[in-house]
Amino acid sequence: MRAWTVPTITEALRARRLLAAHLPPTPMWSYPALDAAVGGGRTVLVKHENVQPTGAFKVRGGLTLLGGMEPAERARGVVGYSTGNHAQSLAYAAAHFGAPCVIVMPAEPNPVKAAAVRALGAELIEAGADLDEAAEHAGRVAGERGMRLVSAADEPELIAGVAGVYLEIFEQAPDVDTVLVPVGGGSGAAAACLAAAAVAPHCRIVAVQSAASPAAHDSWRAGRPLARPNRTRVEGLATGRGFALTQQLLRGRLADFLLVEDEEIARAQWLLMRDAHTLAEGAGATALAALLVHGDRLPGRKVAVVCTGANAGERELRACGAAAGGGSVAAAR
Repeated sequence: MRAWTVPTITEALRARRLLAAHLPPTPMWSYPALDAAVGGGRTVLVKHENVQPTGAFKVRGGLTLLGGMEPAERARGVVGYSTGNHAQSLAYAAAHFGAPCVIVMPAEPNPVKAAAVRALGAELIEAGADLDEAAEHAGRVAGERGMRLVSAADEPELIAGVAGVYLEIFEQAPDVDTVLVPVGGGSGAAAACLAAAAVAPHCRIVAVQSAASPAAHDSWRAGRPLARPNRTRVEGLATGRGFALTQQLLRGRLADFLLVEDEEIARAQWLLMRDAHTLAEGAGATALAALLVHGDRLPGRKVAVVCTGANAGERELRACGAAAGGGSVAAAR
């Protein structure tokens, strides 16, 4: 296993300079209709990472990691395991830097995300019933081919690259009170903690995960990585264990960690489409779901929710529409 060190704000700033040549800052907007739906006199700022070239925030980490590799290592290529967005990030970055890339997904993956990985030129292998089994297969492929195995979360370069999301938020809204971040492996929330500690110590970072896959939440509460059942339908949140590196960063700075139900996430997806004209995959709507469900636990008048991605499949969008017809936002609180 590759040794890692905890990333620093210096590394995050270095990553931001590297990414400036590849990715412009993403917009952050408020929407009066969304503010009214949330209620409480809050201003809700939506950070639109869904407009990245891969449709998700993780591209920042992939470009940072591939861009920082030594040429000889990069020429050997990378192997990743993912349900989709991490996969697209690595495939996109590998294509940009001319490196071989193999992605292992659990069997019968989201067809939209699988097609996107193939379109970027990566080799896609379907193996395993879930992400943990896919990770084991990815490790074997990396060993057999002499390629670098890239963890879904325990990679300092990924966290340093993603920290740019939060550095942008604090520049775009220096007075933001709370930032809500969805969590699967935890690289986004870890990056938020890293950035806030350095440039926005007044701001509360709150993580959110599906109650159907609470490994990161339970790991943070226990103070050590734990394994938990992984039953969520929300692909970007579907992890069955806590990751050591991201948990270490979360323990040092995270203000709170909340859980929401998959049905509440689907209602938040619908609300983003209706009131913020925004297509979000389930993970991308999870931060808003927490604001709707747990608003009484979240102090402050200006709250940022990170829409981490837009890579929703057709089945997911149909379920989102059904959830919209099944109850009001008030009923989800």
